[in-house]
Amino acid sequence: MNEPRKQASFLYSLKAVIWSFTGLRRKSDFDTDSAKLNPVHIVIAGLLAVACLVGILITIVSLVVP
Repeated sequence: MNEPRKQASFLYSLKAVIWSFTGLRRKSDFDTDSAKLNPVHIVIAGLLAVACLVGILITIVSLVVP
């Protein structure tokens, strides 16, 4: 009858967030992911991705501007 849906791992969620940041997601991937992904994993992965992006930008600016 009602089969429990399989939850995706945190790394799968992180990969989906990173692909979304770059803007290279297909509609079919988005539809598949929306059914599998855990919202808590998405929030945590999003915060980690933003922190990494900000860290990379700060590092680049500190290397360019003496």
